[in-house]
Amino acid sequence: MDYYELLGVAKGASASEIKSAYRKLALKYHPDRNKEEGASEKFAQISEAYAVLSDDDKRAHYDRFGSAPSAGGFPGGDPFGGMGGMGGMGGAGFDPMDLFEQLFGGMAGGMGGRRGPPRGEDIETDAQVSLLQARAGEDIQITVARLTDCQHCGGTKSEPGGKPPETCATCQGRGAVRGQARTIFGVVETQQVCPTCRGEGKQIVDPCTVCHGRGHTLKDEEVTVKLPKGIDEGYRIRVAGKGHQGPGGAGDLYVHIEMEPHEYLRREEEHLIYTAPIGYAHAVLGHEVDVPTLDGVQKIEVKPGTQHGDTHRIRGAGMPRLQGSGSGDLIVAYDVVVPRPSQLSPEAREALEAYARAVGDDVPHKSGEGFFGRIGKLFGRD
Repeated sequence: MDYYELLGVAKGASASEIKSAYRKLALKYHPDRNKEEGASEKFAQISEAYAVLSDDDKRAHYDRFGSAPSAGGFPGGDPFGGMGGMGGMGGAGFDPMDLFEQLFGGMAGGMGGRRGPPRGEDIETDAQVSLLQARAGEDIQITVARLTDCQHCGGTKSEPGGKPPETCATCQGRGAVRGQARTIFGVVETQQVCPTCRGEGKQIVDPCTVCHGRGHTLKDEEVTVKLPKGIDEGYRIRVAGKGHQGPGGAGDLYVHIEMEPHEYLRREEEHLIYTAPIGYAHAVLGHEVDVPTLDGVQKIEVKPGTQHGDTHRIRGAGMPRLQGSGSGDLIVAYDVVVPRPSQLSPEAREALEAYARAVGDDVPHKSGEGFFGRIGKLFGRD
């Protein structure tokens, strides 16, 4: 079993790439969410792969020998700290659900001397936003998979009607344990979240039969996201308390904004660009064109003698400025369309040849040359 292949990463993948790959796969195959046959086994396999590849020592051993270290693989005892070894699936003491809970529900708060249970991990997701939604600053609805309080036990982790939790024997209900650390300044006192109860100060005696004592289940939830007016591609919006639920509260949801392509308009910061095709005759003599704006079609005048690449601004018809007041413009860029010789009727060709003679332009009678050929080359059209 190739751990890198299981997670879909290269052998030289960074720690963050490995973590990101595991998170996506763990959410996909989590037994609470995926009821398909084989999902539980797949979830256990990817959890085993992550447990090894996320640890530098275990990963180095795996890269060297092609297998996870056994309990005797490192000096000083079990390298997995009570996980019972990872030499094969289902090793004694290894619970992939605990690994998932650590990554998604109990790591964001960190240890760092913080007393009390940690909050759940943050969630990141993407959202497609249209130009109209971004201009208006609308509320959009997105669906995220997040750990929430188990409905059966209400997040208490205990089976309703069963035995109540007991005071944690390790921390005596304080949620934290004291220790000592040797530093260059001598031995200092430390305080960390209790490893037995994870800061809750109690131990579950009769676990919930639905969430198996974890207190949380994975659930798809619809979340409302408020868009600031003028939001653009690449921005990130934070929705407080909509991340994974943890013992100390919920993490946050971070929504990465992606702009949906518009059928006619292209965005450049607060400005919108529309490329308006116009015929050669209309460019010379003047005309009107319909411009699609976010408020509907607007007619504008094409001035006589308009050149290819000339622009016209519709003031204030762009996007609201995120920084500052007002809005950008809608810029109409003219694209003078030169017909190919094959598109001309004999009458049209004769008329244009007469025009060329009238303005002193030579008209060689080779196919594709002369007035149209030079105009076509000028605008990059063969």
